[in-house]
Amino acid sequence: MTTGSRRPVIGICAVRERARWAFWDQEANLVADSYVAPLQRAGGVAVLLAVDARAPLALIDRVDALMLIGGADVDPAAYGADRDPATEATYPERDRFEIAMLRGAISRGLPVLGICRGLQILNIAFGGTLLQDLVAADGSHPHRKVKGTFEGNAHTVELVPGSLAARAVGGRAHIAHCHHHQSVLELGEGLAVSGRAEDGVIEAIELADGGWALGVQWHPEADDRSRLFAALVGAAQRTSKPVSPSGSSSRTSTLSTSA
Repeated sequence: MTTGSRRPVIGICAVRERARWAFWDQEANLVADSYVAPLQRAGGVAVLLAVDARAPLALIDRVDALMLIGGADVDPAAYGADRDPATEATYPERDRFEIAMLRGAISRGLPVLGICRGLQILNIAFGGTLLQDLVAADGSHPHRKVKGTFEGNAHTVELVPGSLAARAVGGRAHIAHCHHHQSVLELGEGLAVSGRAEDGVIEAIELADGGWALGVQWHPEADDRSRLFAALVGAAQRTSKPVSPSGSSSRTSTLSTSA
């Protein structure tokens, strides 16, 4: 890293759900280490962003990039749809927080990576909708064959040549590890499809204007060889504000980046 530069701060929107650890069983704000560790290995500083409806845009001003991770289904009310019986547990407050964070990041030109549910949030933020239950003709879920594991859920995704998705993963064909039962139905305005599975399901979307905002329906954290985290950190490094003489940037002056 060159003199005067710093490690970019990657904000990860945390999950707020009930969790168990040690002697405790209570509500928690959490992010799996499988998301954090690859960002750190790529040279980024991972900061967990707890759901906070009071001032989401104030948080955006303290990071250099944003990552939206997997988790619960999005509340269909977020995209104006009636709830399908197949839709599972939802957390509307998390939905609203992440949509506000994503819009704030894009308006500021910050790089964004949406993973699985994060792709769906990206689509919804631009006015898109979701298919609430992705079911094959035999009644099975082809993109979530085994719940709670990525075993048996890998398939090939064909990426559009020259797209951000293809550049970020380093190739046109990508073996993806999926775990989802919902998918993009109507594409949001201003977005472009940059990857599909062999069955036609949309697996990657990005900004049509070429900005650095990418959503992937698969889970790169399940693949130690994935280049996506390094691509996000690299984009954040290129767009982050320079370090001031005091050792902090104007955007992150109130946020500690020690690690």
